[in-house]
Amino acid sequence: MVVCGDDGLAHRLAAELREVYGEQVTLVVPPSERTARPPVVGRARTASALLDRVVSAAVNRTGGNGAGGGSGQPGGADRQLEAAELTEAVFADAGVERAAALALVYEDDETNIRAALTARRLNPRLRLVLRLYNRRLGQHIEGLLDQAAALATRDGEAVPGGGALYPDASTTVLSDADTAAPALVASAVAGTSKVVQTDRLLLRAVERQPPAPGRVADPGLCTLALLSTTSSDPAGADGSEDSGEQGPQLLPDEAAVRAATGRGTVVLEQVSYAAGPPLSAARAVAAAVPPLASLFSRRLRWTVAGLVACVFALAVALWVVTEVHPLGALYLTLLDLFAIDDPALGEPVGRQVLQLLSGLVGLLLLPVLLAAALEALGTFRSAAALRKPPRGLGGHVVLLGLGKIGTRVLTRLRELRIPVVCVEADPEARGIATARRLRVPVVLGDVTQEGVLEAAKIHRAHSLLAVTSADTTNLEAVLYARSVRPDLRTMLRLYDDDFATAVYRTLRAAHPRALTRSRSVSHLAAPSFAGAMFGRQVLGAIPVERRVLLFASVDVGGHARLEGRTVAEAFRAGYWRVLALEVGVAGGGPSGGSAREPAGGSELVWDLPSTYVLRAEDRVVLAATRRGLAELLGRRSRERTGT
Repeated sequence: MVVCGDDGLAHRLAAELREVYGEQVTLVVPPSERTARPPVVGRARTASALLDRVVSAAVNRTGGNGAGGGSGQPGGADRQLEAAELTEAVFADAGVERAAALALVYEDDETNIRAALTARRLNPRLRLVLRLYNRRLGQHIEGLLDQAAALATRDGEAVPGGGALYPDASTTVLSDADTAAPALVASAVAGTSKVVQTDRLLLRAVERQPPAPGRVADPGLCTLALLSTTSSDPAGADGSEDSGEQGPQLLPDEAAVRAATGRGTVVLEQVSYAAGPPLSAARAVAAAVPPLASLFSRRLRWTVAGLVACVFALAVALWVVTEVHPLGALYLTLLDLFAIDDPALGEPVGRQVLQLLSGLVGLLLLPVLLAAALEALGTFRSAAALRKPPRGLGGHVVLLGLGKIGTRVLTRLRELRIPVVCVEADPEARGIATARRLRVPVVLGDVTQEGVLEAAKIHRAHSLLAVTSADTTNLEAVLYARSVRPDLRTMLRLYDDDFATAVYRTLRAAHPRALTRSRSVSHLAAPSFAGAMFGRQVLGAIPVERRVLLFASVDVGGHARLEGRTVAEAFRAGYWRVLALEVGVAGGGPSGGSAREPAGGSELVWDLPSTYVLRAEDRVVLAATRRGLAELLGRRSRERTGT
């Protein structure tokens, strides 16, 4: 397998394929002097001055091993090449013509697209995985490259050096921003659902807090994971893969669930076919159009209400004085109000007095109408400008950074209807237009300058998400926010996972009463990219503390651990678990199963009886750990390639 990239995701992905799946990997990176990001150790040293404000010992430990193998740096690949551009010669040297899969994970979309077109021409049967931020463009590119592969196969083009290593020459377009955004949001907002949605298939899991002592949490459809026993203990383990027995347990069996009293859980709530995108066009338009009440201030609305009350009071008084019909009294009052010439000559004195009062109210109405017009005009003008945080805002999320990751996080927060205040130093940042469209308050300024976080109402915020591309900026923002509010829930994005772990432990030890999370985007995104290298069967991933659980759609045929076994026998605790079965509408599903919404001539049966025997023609949806998926897909692929 070949991985090409210019940042930490490429190194992490190569390490994932090599260490977890046992694949032979060639890594192509730019020359060291042109690497987009500085070395891990250098960044760790720069941030050490900030960490010294908390616990200097933890920083010294981080600086000593910041470039270790756990960070996914070189050492995770069998072979590494340096190339300024991905030319045909570079691809030939990397062995793309003989490769099974190629991942293009450069930060620039154009670079990935250009390289994918070249690679598809060199090897029509190559499986491609592209990293693209532009989702709409990604859909078109995916279809274009798949069509090119289908035409080349139909025309009988052969792969140089041999036949097809994989029959599935698919193209998968992923975005690290889309993959990491749900995890970043869930880290800062408690109780949010973890959703995987692809190809109309929807899987939704939710994290549930520990039940009362001595009780077991509700398992939902099934329990996907047990949270670490120290998730609420500031001095406990961090929930990573090396946390031991105290860490999270993925895909536990029933005995482990029954014994896990007092532990939080991640349970599966829904497995079905989705009817459409999570945010409909109608909701998007409604979010972009300001409500009518926001066009006018409260003072103006109260003034208009008072004038309307005066009009009705005058009409009632005229009805009592002149004994005319109530509608007629209201009509005469409006005539007087708008100064329509109809003097009450020869009328009773009461009628004349009321006419004078109505004329006076009419004079007061003119400035009110003018004020309403000016306020509405100002509101429409300010709709194109950035909003400022309202005075009484509280319980919101402060989002620092509106780059690629921050923009996706902002969209996700608004889909969950969570109030947000953004902080961004660059007025031309990618997410500014999104914030303006969603009418989200934005504070323009450098977060390292005093007063910027105060303008974002950090002292009344629910949590802080620091997701800029600069580690030191994120760390400094969190440290300053903690000095303002020691109990503030914080989440910061850090480039290197080892450094993120050290910062997480240090901040948690220094502020035991506050919830702290540190996340590496490459660590969150790499499992999905690695799974896609084996085909489109990987549907998505959800984070469980500092571990990852994958969802995949797998054909039973050819897998000895699935074929011919019952659902209960196919379940392997800690590795994989069958969740649902996809069957044709005409074909009968297993007895006792519940068919869900049909899509594309098939149904989804999620409550399979434990005695159902999986057949070779079946296709199942399963949850798997990374090593479990490697057993089902990785080792099988190595046998096929003869490596």
